[in-house]
Amino acid sequence: MIELQDIFIKHGDEYCQKHKLPFHIKKVIWNIISCRTSKLGGHIDECEECGHIRISYNSCRDRHCPKCQTLKKEKWIEDRKNDLLPVPYFHVVFTIPEELNFLVLTNQKEMYSILFKSVSETLLELSKDAKYLGAEIGFTTILHTWGQNLMNHPHIHCIVTGGGISFDGVRWINSKEDFFIPVKVLSAKFRGKFLYYLKKEYYSNTKLKFTVGIEDLKYKDVFHCFLDKLYKKEWVVYCKAPFKSSEHVFEYLGRYTHRVAISNNRILALENGLVSFKWRDYRDNNKEKVMTVTAEEFIRRFLMHVLPPKFVKIRHYGILSNRNRRTKLKKCKMILKAPVSESKAKLNLTTAEFILKVAGIDINKCPRCSGKMITMRKIEPRISGPPDKNTKTA
Repeated sequence: MIELQDIFIKHGDEYCQKHKLPFHIKKVIWNIISCRTSKLGGHIDECEECGHIRISYNSCRDRHCPKCQTLKKEKWIEDRKNDLLPVPYFHVVFTIPEELNFLVLTNQKEMYSILFKSVSETLLELSKDAKYLGAEIGFTTILHTWGQNLMNHPHIHCIVTGGGISFDGVRWINSKEDFFIPVKVLSAKFRGKFLYYLKKEYYSNTKLKFTVGIEDLKYKDVFHCFLDKLYKKEWVVYCKAPFKSSEHVFEYLGRYTHRVAISNNRILALENGLVSFKWRDYRDNNKEKVMTVTAEEFIRRFLMHVLPPKFVKIRHYGILSNRNRRTKLKKCKMILKAPVSESKAKLNLTTAEFILKVAGIDINKCPRCSGKMITMRKIEPRISGPPDKNTKTA
């Protein structure tokens, strides 16, 4: 089975030599290449009963590595169970027009921040309007930057409570069965918010870069024509039917929270410098197809989705925000008579205990005789850390 790691091992160094990359991108490449190899060290386990030896190498834990997301995802979902309310939840997706993609790609931190701000303010302000709900809702937002073909496609997935707490904090106000804010209203508000903050960024911040292809946007008259076209365009906001139960909420969250641009099971082949992978063409009745590109082009597309350092891609708002979780969320649970969840202390499990709890797999059990595996010694990393700016990746 071909993995993303294989592609970077074979072609990553050549790509780095041909292209000038920032250090955080090189670090991601190095992490993916090194993941679960002797470069990162590990440990040797031995069975107490039969003497079976098992060598385990450490994971890179990079959020862009497809090998390292499953355990992170399960731990995150386990923590979120404490926030779940016995109400319907909706899935809403906000997408920006493709005309903005190049500007986003060259100004990721600024544009992704505007995207989060626009989405959160749109939902919070409209839900507080008595015409739609007249209450404070809670929602989780998850940034995705890719489409199925690995091209740039920034959008935010939102999991939204079907209702909210009244402004006086004494009752829960249920939403309609359909999403309580019309999609056209959401779209217009979102468009206005985004373009307002983009214009504000343009005039107050010189950090915006206008590189080859969009260099004319640095001229104010061209920029205003660009904005006028975006104001006239209908922006896409999509809302799905409410989830049937809390279990469906978590199943959905698991699909979206810790996903990377492409999973290993979608990669089909690496031959003669070409990479083939599966993708779904949503413009052609969601048909599954196979795309083949050069390894260089595949790596280019993947690296477009490496987030800026320390950029937070999962955020919570309203009654689910960090400052409201212990106050308003707790109040909502009392109003809705929701069961009290386990304390954080009880969820502080070791990795082995957590895997046993969520997957039913005992990693301390010998695969040969079911005896107990004991760690005999650690394997020190062969390399102390990621390469500096002048070091090769492999």
